[in-house]
Amino acid sequence: MYGIFEDEDDIFMGSPKSKFLEIVYNANRNIAEAELLQLVERIAALELLLEERGMDADELERVLKTLMFEKAAEIDVAAKNIYMDSVGKILSQSE
Repeated sequence: MYGIFEDEDDIFMGSPKSKFLEIVYNANRNIAEAELLQLVERIAALELLLEERGMDADELERVLKTLMFEKAAEIDVAAKNIYMDSVGKILSQSE
């Protein structure tokens, strides 16, 4: 559906994931590290939110696996948005 982002010959020269990894590996270490730490904190906060709503770790894992299977396309789009947002944050702080 969003194949343009996966074409290595497109104007972006790679997918959002590959650009994210390239930027993280080559950006100022402190800036890239801060963005990665924020992403992990966000994941932890979302997990805590689900646990507060009554999900234990096993149920959370089961729900995530099911969701990843059933909504793979939507998750792929959301992941690409996160990659692009993170790249934008890293690059804007690197200027």
